[in-house]
Amino acid sequence: MVRSFRELAAHDGYLSCCRFINENFILTSSGDQTCMLWDIELGQSKQTFADHEADVMSLSILPTVDQNLFVSGSCDRTAKVWDVRANKCTMTLRGHESDINSVRLFPDGKGIGTGSDDTTCRFFDIRSCGEVSQFRSDNIVCGITSVTFSRSGRILFAGYDDYNCLGWDVLGSTDKHHYQLQGHENRVSCLDMAPSGEALCTGSWDTMLKIWA
Repeated sequence: MVRSFRELAAHDGYLSCCRFINENFILTSSGDQTCMLWDIELGQSKQTFADHEADVMSLSILPTVDQNLFVSGSCDRTAKVWDVRANKCTMTLRGHESDINSVRLFPDGKGIGTGSDDTTCRFFDIRSCGEVSQFRSDNIVCGITSVTFSRSGRILFAGYDDYNCLGWDVLGSTDKHHYQLQGHENRVSCLDMAPSGEALCTGSWDTMLKIWA
């Protein structure tokens, strides 16, 4: 029987996302409008990051690039960049018109991809603290649940409420997707890229996982 190793309790709302920084520390986001850094061995919250004004829905971190940097996306329509050392938000990225459901750091840590209920995916440059691209189409009338980058960062994949997964060329057209992955029978709720970059996995409310190669 598999047993719980640690129970971490401090949030006052539902847990929306968790990401390991390393074997000793983990980050979480919650409906209580905060993110927390946990010491796993001690089973205690070490830091609380509170600057959002609504539920925090997603986290992204690149431990191999910078363990002190992470990004969060919230129902307050903003994405925020945080510095663990300073224990504060260092940048707020605005532009979305509805809840941000998913954020993902670009592979080199210098950009951020976001997906929102406003039917758009957006790409932000951390260095310029601004939006670079907005990926949308008149044919898309539903929200985005999840986003991830290809290994190179060239393609931003997004899962949609209309059962599709679309791939947008970061350097290409912003109103015409590069890939369309069809096959699910309900909303695509999550997705992730294999470490090798050779396969994409999508998960759906239809109870299925699909591997695309």
